[in-house]
Amino acid sequence: MSANERATRALREILQKPGNEVCADCGAPDPGWGSCSLGVFICLACSGIHRNIPDISKVKSLSLSRWEDHEILFMAENGNELMKSKYEAAVPVYYYKPTHKDCQVLREQWIRAKYERKEFSEPGNSFTYEEGTRDGMLMKRGRDNGQFLSRRFVLSEREGTVKYFTKYDAKEPKAVIKVDTINATFQPEKIGNPNGLQITYLKDYSTRNIFVYHESGKEIVDWFNSIRAVQLHYLKVAFPGATDAELVPKLTRNFLKEGYMEKTGPRQTEGFKKRWFTLDHRRLMYFKDPLDAFAKGEVFLGNREHGYNVSPGLPAGTHCNGAWQYGITIETPDRSFLFTCELESDQQEWIKHFNNIMNAPMSPQEYTMEALFKHRP
Repeated sequence: MSANERATRALREILQKPGNEVCADCGAPDPGWGSCSLGVFICLACSGIHRNIPDISKVKSLSLSRWEDHEILFMAENGNELMKSKYEAAVPVYYYKPTHKDCQVLREQWIRAKYERKEFSEPGNSFTYEEGTRDGMLMKRGRDNGQFLSRRFVLSEREGTVKYFTKYDAKEPKAVIKVDTINATFQPEKIGNPNGLQITYLKDYSTRNIFVYHESGKEIVDWFNSIRAVQLHYLKVAFPGATDAELVPKLTRNFLKEGYMEKTGPRQTEGFKKRWFTLDHRRLMYFKDPLDAFAKGEVFLGNREHGYNVSPGLPAGTHCNGAWQYGITIETPDRSFLFTCELESDQQEWIKHFNNIMNAPMSPQEYTMEALFKHRP
């Protein structure tokens, strides 16, 4: 057996140890790379980020690189679980730990925060996310002209708000956004910038979108986690008996699904029009353009026992003028909604999400939201 084969076999054995079977940084299964200076096993995508911090992390392929005996011994003595206890000893509960499904900027800043800045190695560290206020300039997309312009944003824990100003020294904010209505989700492809962040909030019972970015990946991820820190503070005041495990899922969330479908109007005799749809838990919103500030309409998806249902196909006799043939019918207590998808796989994925939502029990807050939907102007 050659030295390379022996090294590969030894590394495969070390991979069997608990924790080593997934990437140390994003949880992707079957990591094919290792950092022989940090002692962790990582996936291909995270290995690329580690390569950008060569003074801290030296990465090698488990199957293609040449491993020295002392490096293999180092991996055996350390590994993902032990290094997690060192580098993730004091991660704040609100800090968003990215998965392999998350975008590059979130994963890169998580890796840099852990190994380069060692933010979470020492309990009692003070975090920039917990300063109670954050004030800075972000590039914001104009609602009407689509241009990105520099705008001042101010986050205040004391007031429970995010404000933005059109000029740095403006006296009055252009908008005051309550943190309990905010969702923030990274959207690099949609926004066309690797650091693109979509902030949504409720304005007069409708969802408003703001699209921002910052040239610095660290700055935009710091904003994101600062918003989450303020939200958690707000929730702890609002729900004093709740545990962190109950509150953290109420912070920012990724959309369940986004994409194009075609829809017809309430009379179901109008032509089908292509719209961009966003599913944010029980809110199905549709937009003329993915970067629109306001939805053209929203559908509340309640529980199946209360008259909500979804089925494949369209009612008999529906005139379908478009080329998209894979229909979806959503029934609500007030009316039915008809959609078509371009691909059968899209139709099945949308229906799977709709079914999951309609089968889930509703919280008291969701009953309140349902009532607001019914009485909206």
